[in-house]
Amino acid sequence: MRVAIAISATRDNLDEFVTYVQEAERLGAAVCFVAEAWGTDAVSPLAYLAAKTERILLGSGIMQISARAPVMTAQTALTLALLSANRFILGLGVSGPQVVEGLHGVSFAHPLGRMRETIHVIRQAFAGERIQFQGQHIVLPRPGGEGKALRLNQAPNAQIPIYLATLAPKMLELTGELADGWLGTSFIPAAAAAFTKHLAAGAARAGRSLANLDLSQGGDVAFSDDVAALVAARKPRLAFSLGGMGSAKTNFYNDAYRRQGWGEVAAEVQQLWVAGKHREAAAIIPDEMVLQTTMMGTEDMVRNRMRQWRSAGIQTLRVYPAGQTLAERLHTLGHAIELVNDLNRETL
Repeated sequence: MRVAIAISATRDNLDEFVTYVQEAERLGAAVCFVAEAWGTDAVSPLAYLAAKTERILLGSGIMQISARAPVMTAQTALTLALLSANRFILGLGVSGPQVVEGLHGVSFAHPLGRMRETIHVIRQAFAGERIQFQGQHIVLPRPGGEGKALRLNQAPNAQIPIYLATLAPKMLELTGELADGWLGTSFIPAAAAAFTKHLAAGAARAGRSLANLDLSQGGDVAFSDDVAALVAARKPRLAFSLGGMGSAKTNFYNDAYRRQGWGEVAAEVQQLWVAGKHREAAAIIPDEMVLQTTMMGTEDMVRNRMRQWRSAGIQTLRVYPAGQTLAERLHTLGHAIELVNDLNRETL
């Protein structure tokens, strides 16, 4: 199991986000994923980090497929792979209707079909082929115009890994069928089958198995004997995932927790959050739910939680280290990497 970090470039952390990634690389983190939601894009920070790092893999976590034409996504990925000396991972996701329709003005309908067609077009571009596709959502070249099938004026690079951030069953199957890796969230190791059974079904459809995918999951990491304080601090963000990461009608994170046995809590938290009762939403989250979705507590507790992630088949453990300052976060990260290294010396 290897360790990954995940960051967003924001106005508040611009002075230290490069230092954080450089120090994470020095400590032994294998991958850095850069997020993209409704703030900064993922591409610009990745290009900058490519020039500021040497070994760490750099991944988009994720690029939204509705924000870019498929060929532009491929061009961007090829460029980032070139700039980083082939250290780039293309992480893709469909986002959700609030962002897709609210920010980008694109219909969120048929996300499964749009993702499938997008991947096919990107693979064509990576392979250096003339790009032509006749799908339900993507037609290239555009019919009735002057366009013709073109190949990119870049060297082919079919080795760029494509990871998909997916949660819903059909999207998980698509990940197993077409992707090189899975960027998951809202994950409880003890209920991993809620995800892996769909990933495995998709992989089998393509004549392969889960062993052909890099399964990436993770959660907050914090060390303290005051477990109650750690849990209390995490509840508002979990409530936001359950209630605020989507509309009252569509929340993929909430749905994922429901499929893992937390249906009643997920529904009640969402109802309270949508009604504007954010504190009440956080207050009803059980401590055990927080502990199941994080790696927090004493060193033994964190080690045991990490062991559960590994036993669930996770190969790339994304960690979100706690700390009020950069130094504190790096200290937590270094400790987490040490524990993972110790676990890797154990026999499964």
